[in-house]
Amino acid sequence: MKATRDAYGETLAGLKNPNIVVVDADLSVSTRTSKFAKKHPKRFFDFGIAEANMISQAAGLATTGKIVFASTFACFASARALDQVRVSVCYSKLNVKICATHAGLTIGEDGASHQALSDIGIMRSMPYMKVFVPADPNETEQIIRWIAKDDGPTYVRLGRNKIADLHDKFGKSYKTKFCYARAQKIIDGKHATIIACGYMVEKALEAAMKLVEDKIHVTVLNMSTLKPLDEKAILRCPKPIVTVEEGMLNSGLGNAVAAVLCEKAGKKDTRMIRLGVDNQFGQSGKPEELLKHYHLQTENIVRAVKRLV
Repeated sequence: MKATRDAYGETLAGLKNPNIVVVDADLSVSTRTSKFAKKHPKRFFDFGIAEANMISQAAGLATTGKIVFASTFACFASARALDQVRVSVCYSKLNVKICATHAGLTIGEDGASHQALSDIGIMRSMPYMKVFVPADPNETEQIIRWIAKDDGPTYVRLGRNKIADLHDKFGKSYKTKFCYARAQKIIDGKHATIIACGYMVEKALEAAMKLVEDKIHVTVLNMSTLKPLDEKAILRCPKPIVTVEEGMLNSGLGNAVAAVLCEKAGKKDTRMIRLGVDNQFGQSGKPEELLKHYHLQTENIVRAVKRLV
């Protein structure tokens, strides 16, 4: 069991490229960039509780040819520093990797002020921005290594809560395999499809296994690249579709999938149910208690699929 933020910190510290620099905003212990700072102190800069300034400085470093990883909590990266992300990073297409931790409901007891639920929608709306949400620690490592070699603005959404590698929990055939802009088909079924990202991929797999007991066989897609979205996978997968995400319904994965179905599915089945947080703030509580309160547990996914098939 390991949080995706832990996998991020370990992978970042192990990257060999001397052109990589890391910036943080007084949260390096929490974001795990402290691991990089300890190993490469001359390439680490802490800007204090000043996220907008941190992003501006990250953009400045990128103009000199540096590969810049910028980290803070997702609520601050996507909202407090948004003007700098939009103008300084995206408008100039600079090579800044915003790796934001403590995203979603499963930040837990920190509560509504720190639970980033709109960050996916915000970052997907930024021109030139790539958006990734790894499903487990293994995929986090793959994504961090990939973006370190890629060029341009990037947002990676990471969690606080410890989660299992999918292959450790479900078996080797469920190992996450990151491929840029491609959904990973983890289970192949004919009756419906569950599309999930991040922490909710584990819940989607649990739901798929429960549905087999009722002779309902579903495809499960891990949509770890949310921008650019794998539209072909959405159009080709068995219908109907249930999407599940640890964020706002009105701007995240579910809306992105719905747009593809409405615009490009033609006369095919476009029925779907979106599971997520509906037009409200989060609150303080243990991660699983919060998922239960917002109807994002395994049984909620099972019921959604049964409503459609």
